[in-house]
Amino acid sequence: MSERRSTLKIIGSIGATCAFPFAADELYAQHEHTHGGVAKLPEPSHFSKDDFALVAAVAEHIIPGAGAAQVPAFIDFVVGRNKAQQKIFADGLAWLRKAGFGSMAAGAQLALLRPVCEAVDRKQVKSTPEKFFRAAKSLTSDGFWTSKPGMADTLGYKGAAMLASYPVCREH
Repeated sequence: MSERRSTLKIIGSIGATCAFPFAADELYAQHEHTHGGVAKLPEPSHFSKDDFALVAAVAEHIIPGAGAAQVPAFIDFVVGRNKAQQKIFADGLAWLRKAGFGSMAAGAQLALLRPVCEAVDRKQVKSTPEKFFRAAKSLTSDGFWTSKPGMADTLGYKGAAMLASYPVCREH
């Protein structure tokens, strides 16, 4: 790795280590993935397979395409290293299992999550489901927007590209 690239990585790591509960070198989305599109998710290291499937379903409802971006694996990675997150996810997943979330149709899953999402959006986070959804939403967002599908494919980020001029923003 070039000296310039190493320096930039260190500078970038300073902000990342302040924002995330793990070392910047461990950011899942910063690693090269060769799963090829919507390939099978890797085996979870923290969650059981059933809980991992629930996490994947919730993440996909939060941001469609989260599975293709390997967001559930990112969440598994982060939660496995953070005791506070482990408690929040254990309680939230217990709530989802009790509600039968895994066997519900997608519309019923959304109906269960919608009021919880609305409470989180209003910053009224008091209950176990609300705490879980806030954490899941935050980690889904972190994982998706720092992945290639989120950053490069969706936002069009090209990396260290030099631009002669900047494109004009247009309303759609």
